[in-house]
Amino acid sequence: MFDKILIANRGEIALRVIRACREMGIASVAVHSTADADAMHVRMADESICIGPPPSPQSYLSIPSIIAACEVTGAQAIHPGYGFLSENANFVQVIEDHGLTFIGPTAEHIRIMGDKITAKDTMIKLGVPCVPGSEGGVPDLATAKKLGQEMGYPVIIKATAGGGGKGMKVANSDKEMEKAFMTARAEGKANFGNDEVYIEKYLQKPRHIEIQVFGDGKGTAVHLAERDCSLQRRHQKVFEEAPGPSITPEERARIGKICAEAMANINYIGAGTIEFLYEDGEFYFIEMNTRLQVEHPVTEGIFGVDLVREQIRVAEGLPMSFTQDELEINGHAIEVRINAEKLPNFSPCPGRITQYHAPGGLGVRMDSALYDGYSIPPYYDSLIGKLIVHGRDRKEALARLHRALGELIVDGVDTTIPLFHELLQEPAILSGDYNIHWLEKWLARNLG
Repeated sequence: MFDKILIANRGEIALRVIRACREMGIASVAVHSTADADAMHVRMADESICIGPPPSPQSYLSIPSIIAACEVTGAQAIHPGYGFLSENANFVQVIEDHGLTFIGPTAEHIRIMGDKITAKDTMIKLGVPCVPGSEGGVPDLATAKKLGQEMGYPVIIKATAGGGGKGMKVANSDKEMEKAFMTARAEGKANFGNDEVYIEKYLQKPRHIEIQVFGDGKGTAVHLAERDCSLQRRHQKVFEEAPGPSITPEERARIGKICAEAMANINYIGAGTIEFLYEDGEFYFIEMNTRLQVEHPVTEGIFGVDLVREQIRVAEGLPMSFTQDELEINGHAIEVRINAEKLPNFSPCPGRITQYHAPGGLGVRMDSALYDGYSIPPYYDSLIGKLIVHGRDRKEALARLHRALGELIVDGVDTTIPLFHELLQEPAILSGDYNIHWLEKWLARNLG
């Protein structure tokens, strides 16, 4: 059993891990930049240590500083949260070289899934359905145009090392291919230091469906159904729910079994998410995130499990506390991401919180590091909270979300809360009849 865990992150996810540690009787260590000296995760942890100035490369992304913090505090394991170093294979290797434990998958699995082409090749071999596309990277424009003609436009060009919507461009014709191809390569080079791209068939009206998987690293893995994350802006998720309103029990069992068996076959350890585009009853693999997801609370809501606790357990070498047969869906859960952003342009809005009141009541969870008087720094992601609701069915969950949003108060900065008030008036949201393009089109009509 670990005595002390260091959390290499900040904000609400750091608090999430601290709470799990406290319930398990494990001491927690918070790291922070000078900009986060008064942050809630620093206040709530058993210990805290400053690891550098505000810029992330000099603090939260500084591997030597985080390792030094472990040595100073005596922490035996590191939980990465999500973002920052959570999917950095080199970080995992350094942790292991220092005799520490990384609470997450192996460096090898992170490397495999971190490269889009390698990940797709691996999934094909494991029997996971994939989107039709190029075999490996596309070397030049002529090859790109040939592939577009063979697959049939539209196609999407993606940076192999991409993520978060960067390095992704759609081409509807040979004429559009040249600009899309060059732009995707340039963005890949600028953002990830790698200009290699690949091409896939662009589906017209897909939904974004992701399967939560969990493995013990010893050949046993389970799936915890799906989340529908189709409501996105610029490939960034805004609204997530579980189970997916468009997925049948038969489809859920089929794709879940495929994903669980794939993870068992590679001895995957810990939490992971296999993401798909879903259209006309078919699933097409797009990527795997080898970490805890921002939207993991909706899965916890419908299954009544603590995924962070499970991450810590399997990292200690303990078995999972549930089997596939014991995992039964209970009700419906929805999460909305609250960002400190000014509408309609979604520009970051750091500043001082003059009043904060979290909603409560049955089936309501608010994951946030806000408090009255807290100053949101301008250096990091604009996510300031996640409002999660659970109900006996989707209708009840939507009603509960509407009520909870009415109770939520965040004054002093602009937020995206008004967006969700408006979305809950839309028939498509209430019926669950939307796809990955719906929100962008709605925003163009209503906030453009």
